[in-house]
Amino acid sequence: MVALREMPPPEAAADDALTLAIEDEALDAYSSAVSTAAARLIPSVASLRVERRGGWGAGSGSAVAFTPDGFLVTNAHVVAGAERGTATFVDGDELGFEVVGRDPLSDLAVVRAAGTDLAAAPLGDAARLRVGQLVVAIGNPLGFGGSVTAGVVSALGRSLAARDGQASRLVENVIQTDAALNPGNSGGALADIRGRVVGINTAVAGIGLGLAVPIDAATRLIIAALMRNGRVRRAYLGIVGGTRRLPAQLAERIGRPAGLEVVQLLDGSPAAAAGVRAGDLIVSLDGRPIAGVGDLQRSLVGDLVGRAVEVTLERDGVLAELAITPTELRV
Repeated sequence: MVALREMPPPEAAADDALTLAIEDEALDAYSSAVSTAAARLIPSVASLRVERRGGWGAGSGSAVAFTPDGFLVTNAHVVAGAERGTATFVDGDELGFEVVGRDPLSDLAVVRAAGTDLAAAPLGDAARLRVGQLVVAIGNPLGFGGSVTAGVVSALGRSLAARDGQASRLVENVIQTDAALNPGNSGGALADIRGRVVGINTAVAGIGLGLAVPIDAATRLIIAALMRNGRVRRAYLGIVGGTRRLPAQLAERIGRPAGLEVVQLLDGSPAAAAGVRAGDLIVSLDGRPIAGVGDLQRSLVGDLVGRAVEVTLERDGVLAELAITPTELRV
């Protein structure tokens, strides 16, 4: 007796065919987006080999050319302790470079290669990113130059602790992605599907969890300062603090819910000399609203160094104003 195979009803077969067509179309769109972004950026991403004091370093990293005349951005930790090295591009060009400037407190650095016609990568704006958005990582993982991985923006607004000597700072608005990153990806590009660099890959925090310093208004200023001066000048108050909710009446009065609570004052600091006390709640600095550590960090720009600025704070339920003269942060 011959067994007959049951055939699916026509409606089910039509549904299966439609599903396959949609999946094929989505796969084609995904592949096209990734390959287009990669093709645009691969020529701009170099593998760095750094020359540290006493000889060539064993480690390597990546960098992204952002001007035709040789400027590349990378991570500060990639070129730590180095002044020069070699940048190798996927077309085989090997160019010597010198470190222009580094800023460990943002983990960004700028180097300049001996080239005048580099393929400059377009810089995007990380402020436009959304969770779930497709991103592409390009770099030099494990020494394999021009490697491409893809994933999504897993989260936004993360913070990454950075330290230089005794100074420490939170790198804000760090991008979290599940695009595969490995040692050597540091300093490489994280890009959107239009091939615009939205982040500089900086750390592998775990399996399927990579972090990138965002390309935004703040980091553009840092990159410009490194190109111009070789360093980033920051003001220093000597305050250790954290975000705290304001009393309801004060919050309604000034139109925001939180301020920066002063937890500790460093000995000999400008804030201590001006009369700031532990327990004070700072709500503005030089006319800029302060609702937490991030706001304070963004406000401590080099222009404040040596200039008396007004600080508004809440103490024992009363608003008070003090004049503080910030000094320059020394690292």
